Amino acid sequence: MNETDLCFTPATALGDAIRAKQVAPSEVTAAVLKRIEALEPTLNAFAHLAAEQAMEAAQAADAAIAKGTPLGPLHGIPVTIKDHEAVAGLPNEYGTHLRRGDVATADNVMVARLRAAGAIILGKTTTPEFGWTGVSRSPLTGITHNPWKHGYNAGASSAGAGVGAAAGYGPLHQGSDGAGSIRMPAHFCGVFGLKPSYGRIPQSPMAASDYTVHLGPLTRTVADAALMLKVMAGPHPDDQSSLEAQPADYPRRLAERPRRPRIAFSADLGHARVDPEVAALVEKAARAFETELGLAVQPAATPWGPRGPELARFFWPAHFSRHADRVEEFRDRMDPGFVACLEAGLHISLGDYQKMRMVKYAYCAEIHRFFEDWDFLITPAVSTAAFPAELLQPPHWPQHPWDWMSWAEFSYPFNLSQNPAASIPCGFTRDGLPVGLQIVGRRFDDLGVLQMAAAFEAVRPWAQHRPPV
Repeated sequence: MNETDLCFTPATALGDAIRAKQVAPSEVTAAVLKRIEALEPTLNAFAHLAAEQAMEAAQAADAAIAKGTPLGPLHGIPVTIKDHEAVAGLPNEYGTHLRRGDVATADNVMVARLRAAGAIILGKTTTPEFGWTGVSRSPLTGITHNPWKHGYNAGASSAGAGVGAAAGYGPLHQGSDGAGSIRMPAHFCGVFGLKPSYGRIPQSPMAASDYTVHLGPLTRTVADAALMLKVMAGPHPDDQSSLEAQPADYPRRLAERPRRPRIAFSADLGHARVDPEVAALVEKAARAFETELGLAVQPAATPWGPRGPELARFFWPAHFSRHADRVEEFRDRMDPGFVACLEAGLHISLGDYQKMRMVKYAYCAEIHRFFEDWDFLITPAVSTAAFPAELLQPPHWPQHPWDWMSWAEFSYPFNLSQNPAASIPCGFTRDGLPVGLQIVGRRFDDLGVLQMAAAFEAVRPWAQHRPPV
């Protein structure tokens, strides 16, 4: 295959080819780095590219094969890490001048697991300032451009990872999701993104956001996400909230199908605005579960849905207000929307927070009671297709100094409730912009979400689509 095809080859196929000595890790890494060098002036998906270190690791992977050393499941396969996670020797700046110049002294748990599995770390992908927004820009790194339309939003705080997955920067990309930041880039960039159950992949250190941040993969195929999840998942003492269970054999069990799954569909969660073109594509995709997979999908009421916005608009500024003491020094180097957001949280007292936390727990309990009657819920992933990245809201939507969530009402409920949820491509708008379908499962049923996504992928494949960069 040519170099471009090599860059778009799934990790599952690359692993087989590397083990069969049909291609060397150094060849794969060199091809991916060459593509990154050519496209980065246009896309700007990397906060820090570690090309020299990546090639050294790839050459070491070549040598391990020559020596007959036992190979890990990701041996020689390139992977990117979001600039929220610590990679030894690389900057760890969170897209903000407040942390400019910070360098990690050690890998965090998830990165160490990827390395131990043989993955080649390419570098750190871009994120908005502290991951606060659903728009792909930061005052430190500028705009990360959607590969389907330059200047357009690539989505949320794992934007660089989503762009990398779509643009052929290798097969595996790590993201995190506190209110949609894996699923929104997947939607905007036309790739697969999985937010596993909370605690499936340990955080190191834990995020200060009341158990809402989930780590997970962004990939071009469901099988690659399953492979990456198995490596990253599993308990660890650094994260007291990490799940005790060891990961299932997600790759091997991907082709299994849940028996007669009860699938609910909601076009709006009882309150959300959705652009008509997005709604039509998602509804057509939902029907494919019936017409092409023979699975019944039923419209379902989500009485808990309309209570979500109050919770999201309370907790988002409340959690970011911890940075307010830095505003006086850094205001002119901070995202104005982020400043408005964190300042909106300054009036919240500890008593207010405790009371709203109890409201949140009741809301989450309602979601889990809903899933006593349903195995899966299908919704739009995001309410709108990509829009200009200099904007916080689409131009045809109501404007607000910091509230970008009006077009992302489908994602944050399942951060609060900790359910697994994925965004899978389901079509393109008339302007050629991707749209994602969200599949939500019962808490802890990461395998079921992956299996349903794989079933949909089998009848509606999308990985053959490449953006026009």
